[in-house]
Amino acid sequence: MRVVSVQLRDFRTYARAEAGIGDGLTVVYGPNGAGKSNLLEALYFGCTARSPRTRNDRELVRFGAQAARVAVRLLDGAHAHELSVGFGTLPDSTQPVKRMTADGAPVERLLDVEIRPLVSVFMPDRLDLVKGPPAVRRAHLDQVVAAVWPLRADTRREYSRVLAQRNALLARIRSGRASEATLPTWDRELASRAIELSAHRTQAVSLLAEPFAQRAAQLGCSGEVTLEYRPRSRAVEEEDFLAELRERLAADLERGFSGHGPHRDELMIRRDGRELRVFGSQGEQRLALLALLLAEREVLADHRRRTPLMLLDDVMSELDGERRELLASDLRAGGQSVIATTDLAHVPGATDASVTRLRISPGAILQEALAA
Repeated sequence: MRVVSVQLRDFRTYARAEAGIGDGLTVVYGPNGAGKSNLLEALYFGCTARSPRTRNDRELVRFGAQAARVAVRLLDGAHAHELSVGFGTLPDSTQPVKRMTADGAPVERLLDVEIRPLVSVFMPDRLDLVKGPPAVRRAHLDQVVAAVWPLRADTRREYSRVLAQRNALLARIRSGRASEATLPTWDRELASRAIELSAHRTQAVSLLAEPFAQRAAQLGCSGEVTLEYRPRSRAVEEEDFLAELRERLAADLERGFSGHGPHRDELMIRRDGRELRVFGSQGEQRLALLALLLAEREVLADHRRRTPLMLLDDVMSELDGERRELLASDLRAGGQSVIATTDLAHVPGATDASVTRLRISPGAILQEALAA
């Protein structure tokens, strides 16, 4: 499955625009503020129905417009497909809505659509994945699990559902509106899903750890950079987890919510044993983020035989010439990648005939550059 083109209507700075995406490397170039990042964001939004830059979809609608729409055209062999996402206020409503379709049929979640291409994005806004709170890294790790093993996607949702039910019961018990009699039922359900979720995360990190360390070294990260999953629980069996819950019941009742389980786990990125989010510079954190995304790309290509579409914004600024060459060569070796840059010279091989070039100019005008 490859992305052929993306169409934008009233998205960010674009009124109407269309961009063709190459089979391999596509380079998007133009001055700062012209809309390069917006194009990459639109590609991600069209494939996932989410923005990698904001949680407020209202920000995606062009100023003065009522709604935004992105359509991504795909090709699977000889079969054409289309994903579309629209967000905005309908003429007969005051509340904004989001509508998603796959080949014209409405869907509730693009992430569940079989034809949807996998997509990975590197943007300065995503540095929270390295230096932000643990919840950001947990959510990302769960997305990796779902991408590598699609049938495991429900585990995290089921754990969250049971956790919410247990928390609600704890709050009622704390306030005297319920007894502890029904708590063991929710404890056992939580334990079952907690063990499964932790096992999935552990397996994912074990696949990522070695390629992550290798990529980090290749990109120029100083010292030994490692990826480590730190579960809150030491349990490997349901009964062990249940015992841990019983030990912490008094504290949970005092708080009114569950303080133990996979929802408190951490994905640690370390350099020479010290947390990179605390002791690393922003440049080192950017390199670690890129190394993680490239490691995920390698794992997905090996285990799913599907290479994610890579969206890379301002990725070359932290790399010297040798490592720019290495990254560009790696990206051209397989799969689709889109790199945004202010200068074609920053991307080795950007003028090759095999590379698709898109020039962005101020005023939200998108033009495809002529082939060399």
